[in-house]
Amino acid sequence: MSHFTKCRTKISDQSALVKALSDLGYKTVEVNETATNLYGYQGDKRDQVAEVIIRRKHVGGSSNDIGFKRQEDGTFEAIISEYDQGRHNAKWLKSLNQRYAYQKVTKELEEMGYEVGQVTTENGKLKFDAVSVYG
Repeated sequence: MSHFTKCRTKISDQSALVKALSDLGYKTVEVNETATNLYGYQGDKRDQVAEVIIRRKHVGGSSNDIGFKRQEDGTFEAIISEYDQGRHNAKWLKSLNQRYAYQKVTKELEEMGYEVGQVTTENGKLKFDAVSVYG
């Protein structure tokens, strides 16, 4: 049975988190109003619970669920098994945080009335191309 590790994040916007996970290839993400149990690679119910869950069948062969549990301060804590940390490690969390930041900024700009486009520079960095829809 794999041990689950908890990783603090600064992610607080649930919809931007789900979009960021989709950007990383996880098209099926479960969102629950109340925290729900995670499952291990053998289908065994675990004590760990989360509101945002990538179920093991969408993570990969012999994987455990990956969860994101809302904390008292409003941020999400990532819950990842030792087994799955080979692929879902600090580098993966960095990519998730980058996609989250993109989704969060895009959402906020759109709420302020901007049409947002994404521009990638020569060095691979993202720039936003935002145009006000109000002229």
